[in-house]
Amino acid sequence: MPSDTRILIVDDHEDTLYALESALAPLGYRLDRATSGDEALKQVLRGHVGLLLLDVRMPGVSGLEVVRYMRRVEQTQHIPVILLTGFGADHELTTTAFRLGVADLVLKPVDPWALRTKVRYLFDTHRRHLALEHEVHRLRALAREHTETPAHPPRPALPHPDARVPTQRPMGAHAGELEKDRT
Repeated sequence: MPSDTRILIVDDHEDTLYALESALAPLGYRLDRATSGDEALKQVLRGHVGLLLLDVRMPGVSGLEVVRYMRRVEQTQHIPVILLTGFGADHELTTTAFRLGVADLVLKPVDPWALRTKVRYLFDTHRRHLALEHEVHRLRALAREHTETPAHPPRPALPHPDARVPTQRPMGAHAGELEKDRT
């Protein structure tokens, strides 16, 4: 994952943005902010977002609408999202959020220690996942290069050194024929 990957914090209240930035600052990650769902989508689509902290209820595009859109776009569908709400536990919201693949739903005001723990785990896990994907792509490219231009011609199979090993069944042989061979 690029070193400029950051955590995007989205809330329509400036004081909440400040509180969340203050809570996450000790982690040392790059933090960015947005004050609307539209602005959040633009930043996510530009890339380099490794985690999204997103308020549920905002004017215009809501947090749930942002997540719905992100899950339909390949480049953003695996970005972890923590939804934030100040309206208390709501069964319908919780069900919808987790069906959309949200990593967590946190009630405001947030516990800074708990939030830092969740953010550290999700952000680092996402970074490791992307690094592994990158390595898989690199290894597949190397394997393709290797199979397309073999360095040595294939060698014929060597006979088994143990003469007691029975020979393989001839093509088209049936179980009855094999029994005759054993007697």
